[in-house]
Amino acid sequence: MKKIHLYGNWKMNLTRGETEAFFRDFAAQFSSPSPLAGAMGKTLEVAVFPPFTSLSAAESAIRSMNKDVAPILGAQNAYFEAKGAFTGEVSLPMLKDAGCTHVILGHSERRAIFGESDDLIARKVKAALDAALTPVFCYGETLGERESGKTLDVVSRQMHAALSGLSAGEMEKIVYAYEPVWAIGTGKSATSAEAEEVCALSKKLVQERAGRSFPVVVLYGGSVKPDNARELLSMDAIDGALVGGASLKADSFLQIYKQYSESKI
Repeated sequence: MKKIHLYGNWKMNLTRGETEAFFRDFAAQFSSPSPLAGAMGKTLEVAVFPPFTSLSAAESAIRSMNKDVAPILGAQNAYFEAKGAFTGEVSLPMLKDAGCTHVILGHSERRAIFGESDDLIARKVKAALDAALTPVFCYGETLGERESGKTLDVVSRQMHAALSGLSAGEMEKIVYAYEPVWAIGTGKSATSAEAEEVCALSKKLVQERAGRSFPVVVLYGGSVKPDNARELLSMDAIDGALVGGASLKADSFLQIYKQYSESKI
């Protein structure tokens, strides 16, 4: 059974108190025999991405957990400068100081709502790598782009922009997350065949750009839930999921992995 990377993007949700409650529930999921027993680190990698104000509560909760079941801590965004007069921004060194090892960059909501360009996202990806943080690089097409047959062109453009100037070794350190914009928060999801096609292309593009072959971790994101997880995660080119709403409750979040793992027994 392949290793599943289960990443939860909480977006603008969960206060400090709610974060503490999440981790109490999360730890309880490992306290009785289940498909989770012995899975963490072997066939399951979990990461959570709280809002900035809840990172401290998350880091404290993770630090107090059994290290064998503790998830990875990441942030939802960062700026590429290390410090300076950038009101409202958070730097990568600040995230490392808060206990983060991963950071989401290029999410469609950052692109569409906050106007982040391919060039800005590329600078953030490079800065994250330089700061020894793992970028979770997001990319994907809008509904109009899919309906007009431009999906693969859009994905190729966004990926090539982010990878420009990076070494093969740097490309290997990135976690790639295909998120069709039309499936995020809408309740709609790409079919397993649609997701597989783009995730397989993603692996090919990275390896061609790098000029050599190596394992490329590609997640699918876009209304991933327990009831569609089994089919999506069973696809060859999909290594895990970047989960939104279903990651706000520990039970529904981990149920995504349980649905997949139980189908492999």
